[in-house]
Amino acid sequence: MIGPGRERVGKWWQTLWWHHFFLLWTTINGQTRYSIPEELKRGSVVGNLAKDLGLGLSEIFERKLRVASEAGKQYFSVDAGKGELLVNDRIDREALCGQSASCVLPLQVVIEDPLQLHRIEVEIRDINDNSPSFLSNELSLKLAESAAVGTRFPLESATDPDVGSNSLKSYTLSKNECCSLRIKEIEGGKTVPELVLDKPLDREKKAVHKILLTGLDGGSPARSGTSQIIINVLDINDNFPVFEKNVYRVTLGEKSMRGAAVIKPKATDADEGLNGDIEFSFGSRTPDSVLSVFDINTLTGEITLKGTLDYETTRSYDIDLTAKDKGSPEMQGHCRVQVDISDYNDNPPEIVFTSQPKPVREDAPGGTVVALISARDLDSGENGKVTLQLPKGSPFTLKPSFSNNYALVTSGALDRESFSEYNIEITATDSGSPPLSSKKVIPVSITDVNDNPPAFTQPSYNVYLKENGVPGSILYSVSASDRDFGENAKISYSILDSKVQDVSVSSYVYINSDNGSIYSMHSFDYEKLKVFQIHVQAKDQGSPSLSGNATVHVFILDQNDNAPAVIYPSSAALGSFSQQRMPRSAKAAHLLTKVTAVDADSGHNAWISYRLAEATDASLFTVNLYTGEVRTKRAVSEQDDSSQRLLIEIKDDGEPVRSATVTVSVLLEDGLHEPILDLRQKSAEPSQKGGRVTLYLIVSLASVSVLSLLTFLILAVKCIRNSRSSGSCCMRRSDCDEYKNPNRNLQIQLNTDGPIKYVEVLGGDMLSQSQSFRSCMSPMSEYSDFTLIKPSSTADFKEVISVLDASLPDSTWTFESQQVTTFRWRYPRRRRRAQSSGWRARTTRTWGPTRYAPTTSQATAANSQSWLWIRLWTGRRRPPFDCHSPR
Repeated sequence: MIGPGRERVGKWWQTLWWHHFFLLWTTINGQTRYSIPEELKRGSVVGNLAKDLGLGLSEIFERKLRVASEAGKQYFSVDAGKGELLVNDRIDREALCGQSASCVLPLQVVIEDPLQLHRIEVEIRDINDNSPSFLSNELSLKLAESAAVGTRFPLESATDPDVGSNSLKSYTLSKNECCSLRIKEIEGGKTVPELVLDKPLDREKKAVHKILLTGLDGGSPARSGTSQIIINVLDINDNFPVFEKNVYRVTLGEKSMRGAAVIKPKATDADEGLNGDIEFSFGSRTPDSVLSVFDINTLTGEITLKGTLDYETTRSYDIDLTAKDKGSPEMQGHCRVQVDISDYNDNPPEIVFTSQPKPVREDAPGGTVVALISARDLDSGENGKVTLQLPKGSPFTLKPSFSNNYALVTSGALDRESFSEYNIEITATDSGSPPLSSKKVIPVSITDVNDNPPAFTQPSYNVYLKENGVPGSILYSVSASDRDFGENAKISYSILDSKVQDVSVSSYVYINSDNGSIYSMHSFDYEKLKVFQIHVQAKDQGSPSLSGNATVHVFILDQNDNAPAVIYPSSAALGSFSQQRMPRSAKAAHLLTKVTAVDADSGHNAWISYRLAEATDASLFTVNLYTGEVRTKRAVSEQDDSSQRLLIEIKDDGEPVRSATVTVSVLLEDGLHEPILDLRQKSAEPSQKGGRVTLYLIVSLASVSVLSLLTFLILAVKCIRNSRSSGSCCMRRSDCDEYKNPNRNLQIQLNTDGPIKYVEVLGGDMLSQSQSFRSCMSPMSEYSDFTLIKPSSTADFKEVISVLDASLPDSTWTFESQQVTTFRWRYPRRRRRAQSSGWRARTTRTWGPTRYAPTTSQATAANSQSWLWIRLWTGRRRPPFDCHSPR
């Protein structure tokens, strides 16, 4: 009976065995064994590997199933279409396993995604493909005629590379009259044929006997090999040398030095004289592998080492020795020496890749298999036990599987942008004394994951573009970079949809998606569009894709592309002469007419000057350079021609200069006191009709004057009322009260229209629908001041100021204080004189003194902590008043 203690021990071992089996099964799914005969044709089916491993046919290709042989040569392959394991090369069992009773060829089947390793054993069965053979086809024996009946003579054994039933089984001897055959069994199950003398030899009757020795194997059909035995009958020397032992055994270290003594066998001969003198030698059939390593002293029989030993190549040697006397005839004695080689730790461990390292994603979780590794050592015992180690700090570790097989797996976070490749140094160390080690570097590539968005070189770009450019020309090139790699770093550029003057921005520009170059789709007109924004997006091609944005501010720069346009005299616009009448009694500085022209350009390009280009009498008339007033230089004399022709040239200040001309025809008449009229009127009209026209003009002028006076009075009264109620109308900046409402989003937009400059204040969500901003200014003043709501910090306006400064290169902007900020345009005197006639507001589109009336959405907030003053230098005098009031 088994006691309780022994039952507990048994259960403990069972639990431990199942634990190890589960650990091995996590990496190795199992083993499959096949059995095939050797010498199968190439392409022969070994077994259905896919079925045995539980794989579908599609998985063989998708998971990259491959077979690796530990023998080094690839004897097998996998049919990817059928999942069958096929013979790939000739398999010779004798070459692979020699005389080993069992011949098993281990295979490793590697499957990826996920990475798995299966161990397969293919048993190679022996077939009877080799015949028994002797080392020589002829064996010569010298037997004394006095040899006694029953004397045995050892014969050469036949060899058969086959094993089992196909190996050498028996010997036969051809019919003869003197000898028979006897089989002697020795250690290891080997048999040695012996020739037995059945009858006394008589040299005088027959000196030579020829006998045929045949070796037979147990195959079906049986194979055989033969050797001719020639017996030479000699005269009497009836004693042969005898060794003390039939078999000598000795163990020799693998690192034994050359010349070291191996063994000294002894032999004796009962004869005397020459018949008793013995000489030692190796057997006549001793192979070269023994002769190259060992040497023998023919006199003493001592065997010495003359070559190098290698345990990994040959672990033991069988040496046949012969002792011959010097009698006539010679007599021989035989023995066998078995030399066993003991192992020495002379082979460093070897690291072998069962599967090549696989690139790893940088977001791979811990425990991801990178490669399968095995370690082997040609030494045996403790010298062949190998351990593997990785350097400290590596994000990888080795996971043992079975029998010196390991899986290299991840153990930490990976970042391709920090390390795109790891060179992992693996150290293999055996357990010998002293231990030997070897190192191998495994390169592991880290594949990129799209975890970095593209980044522009700067968040915003300012582009200054001249108007009237060539369509299709490049505006600017933006650039973005991505720290990722490959497809994840390939960047394509696009323009985000936005509106410019209620039109999609894609109607104005397009972008090269490859290099980020922005091109114009048509030329730009400064008079229609002055500034717009392009929102550019850089998107990589990762999955999922990441993107980054940047803003391109495009400022259109004015070019002198508009010639001055004549407004008055109106007849000049019709392409005909303007005819004026002037009395001969006109004195010097008499105003004949005033030529008025405008230029749609801005800045210097809109500064207009007037010049008298041609005249019938250049000494009679002059034209004011800035106002265009045509006056007489002197009093008209009787000698002056009654018809004068004036060609007036109007030029702007642009580059190149553009100009226009108007021709004024002057008729000098005696006694003319009527107002200057256009001579295009028919001269045949009766005087009564001219009088009515004069009356109509007077009434119209009086009506307009009265309406203008009433308008100014109403505005003044309303401004005073608003100032009393809210305190927002102020004659001086110091009189303005502070509002309490915070301004979170205030935007100033510069607008230019022809020679006139003005500013729009655009509000965001803080603007009330019931509030707007109104400013009343005089166009004849040297400064035009109006107050805007100012945010909590002036830093928000710096970008706006740079925009305004870029659009007005001749202007100067200054901050005067924190609470009251003044923006001042400074124009040259020539410009101020040219613009002293007034300024135009965008919303009203009227000429002359007007008010700035933004829409409700553009109105400023009523409650602000401080005011923002913008001063426009447009005239010569201070404004009579500034009006700022919410309504």
